[in-house]
Amino acid sequence: MASSLSASSISGPAAKASPRSLSGLLPFVRPYWKRIALAGVFLIMAAVATLVFPVALRGLIDGGLSSSDKGQQLLALREHFLELFGVAVALGMFSAARFYMVSWLGERITADLRNAVYAHVLEQSPEFFETTQTGEVLSRLTTDTTLVQTVVGSQLSLGLRNTVMGLGALAMLVWNNPYVMALVLLIILLVVLPTMWFGRRVRRLSRASQDRIADSSAIAAEVLNAIPVVQSYAAESREAARFDDATENAFNTGIRRTRARAVLVAFIIIANAALLLWGLYRGTQAVLAGTMSAGHLGETVVYVIILAGAVAVLGEVYGDLLRAAGATERLMELLGSRSPVSSPALPVPLPAAHGGSAVAFEGVTFNYPSRPALPALKDFTLSVHRGETVALVGPSGAGKSTVFQLLLRFYDSAQGRILLDGVSTRAVSLHDLRGRIGIVPQDAVIFSSSALDNIRYGRPDASDAEVVAAATAAFAHDFITALPQGYDTFLGERGVRLSGGQRQRIAIARAILKNPPLLLLDEATSALDAESERMVQAALESAMRDRTTLVVAHRLATVQQADRIIVLDHGRIVEQGTHASLMAAGGVYARLAALQFME
Repeated sequence: MASSLSASSISGPAAKASPRSLSGLLPFVRPYWKRIALAGVFLIMAAVATLVFPVALRGLIDGGLSSSDKGQQLLALREHFLELFGVAVALGMFSAARFYMVSWLGERITADLRNAVYAHVLEQSPEFFETTQTGEVLSRLTTDTTLVQTVVGSQLSLGLRNTVMGLGALAMLVWNNPYVMALVLLIILLVVLPTMWFGRRVRRLSRASQDRIADSSAIAAEVLNAIPVVQSYAAESREAARFDDATENAFNTGIRRTRARAVLVAFIIIANAALLLWGLYRGTQAVLAGTMSAGHLGETVVYVIILAGAVAVLGEVYGDLLRAAGATERLMELLGSRSPVSSPALPVPLPAAHGGSAVAFEGVTFNYPSRPALPALKDFTLSVHRGETVALVGPSGAGKSTVFQLLLRFYDSAQGRILLDGVSTRAVSLHDLRGRIGIVPQDAVIFSSSALDNIRYGRPDASDAEVVAAATAAFAHDFITALPQGYDTFLGERGVRLSGGQRQRIAIARAILKNPPLLLLDEATSALDAESERMVQAALESAMRDRTTLVVAHRLATVQQADRIIVLDHGRIVEQGTHASLMAAGGVYARLAALQFME
């Protein structure tokens, strides 16, 4: 099944999210149910302390201020004020405990979610990255998870607390003033319905706003990764204008969302003020008529304030929940994407490899998902023996690099099968398969760390001495020791502090340290000058010893010593043999060689 997250899901209309989308967080919330239960206890206790306050206030007004004896009145006032202070202390303690527990949960759940999304993305096949921009993924890892953290870590708790307080205040008001509260409930209904209508619009705009922010992040990530090309074409102003357009779209969408939320907030505040004033008016009439005490009125007013405040806060929280629901939906889309390439449920172990691995392609036909009408390989059959060095040559687009992509199971072929040491690659776990293979790509990948760490990436448990031995075999030791901090020198992002030949030798040292039985060399010297190429070629010859090697090369001078040369054209093998036999045959290889050696 192809990845479910595609460009269409990014650039298309914003999907409708709802608070139900937050249910996708349940697998991340469930492991911490004990802490959630404890936070719930603190939340309820804080709400109860708040609801007890009006009762204590009523006692103060009716009991502490009604006595005609000044001494008794003073003692009663002290007692009631101590009760009020006790309620305040309980409220402060329970609120602090609730805040800590909920904040911890927000941080922990968000970290788990971010880790899960990142780990899931790392397992996707290259097909996923053909249709999904890196900036879009980064936006979901940062902006969306931050929104989720805001809700889980504070807003959700605030909403639950105000729900408990609002329901409690409502229950107390209904108990004390059933007729008045019947009318209040009707007014609340008139407030809630328009709020829900506004909420739907805020929800749609929230998702659209997050998508537009992701668009600008995708542009920035793409351009910053290609800054030398941008500057070489003097395209800085053009790219800045393109980013300006994206951020302006995000701004306009955000303003529409903010305008809708502002209308929602204004409506809630005005409606709640009307509710409070109406309740106060009815209460004062009851006091004047003698059917209600002053303390009872004070209690009622405070409960109405609590109810109105709870409704107002819930309106705000609902808006934040809608934004978090949109973010959660985007994250669940990412987690729901499934790589078409995965390890089998019951993997078959590979036999021990001695002196290299044997490779066989049997009738393989393959089309890239982005080019379904054009086969990259067609009925491709090839056997490579243990310890053999086989070169793949041919014009651009002939299918040479596709052989490597399929061998590493970045993709699966539509027809045929691929065997590694006699076992189908589809029957082997991806970890075991790729553990048998080392690759030196044309563009060496250097991570933002030290030279030692970059080489050790090939085998993380390797000792420093083994790293140095691999660097020496790759003819990289001398230039590494000449760096300011030697092997501990930070190489910069993508190895910007090294030359092309130095980066390539680091990549070769990494492959030597891994010591795989099968080595793939993908045009490892094509972008180098003559001096660097000689050094890298010597390093490659060191890496190729005692293992099977497949070499993709455009420069035919680099493959003349191969045991066998396979000539590809339009996804098919058109010739194979040694350099001498192919030159004597006068076919495609001979014509390619003649063109290169004449230059």
